[in-house]
Amino acid sequence: MPTFHITDRAGKAHTVQVDNGLTLMEPLRELDDGIEALCGGMCSCATCHVFVTPEWFSKLGTLHSDEQELLESTENFRAGESRLACQVKVTDALNGIRLTVAPEE
Repeated sequence: MPTFHITDRAGKAHTVQVDNGLTLMEPLRELDDGIEALCGGMCSCATCHVFVTPEWFSKLGTLHSDEQELLESTENFRAGESRLACQVKVTDALNGIRLTVAPEE
């Protein structure tokens, strides 16, 4: 069960363990100042936007064109850091990842 280090929208640090096979969206919805995930993980709203530290970003795999387009349309897009939590599957390879929930749009 990988461990994630998350900074929420209020700047509070959290350490959570997440079951393999879930997406990052699931545990982030449980945080008080986490994400909204209005579309429920369908990659259509960008309310689960997170910033992944650069050393972890490349380990998340390639962004699909629909995710890239949604992210680029946000006010807070950061190339090389922005991802949608609903599109990132949890695996042991992500143990120790650090990320920050993007500001609300």
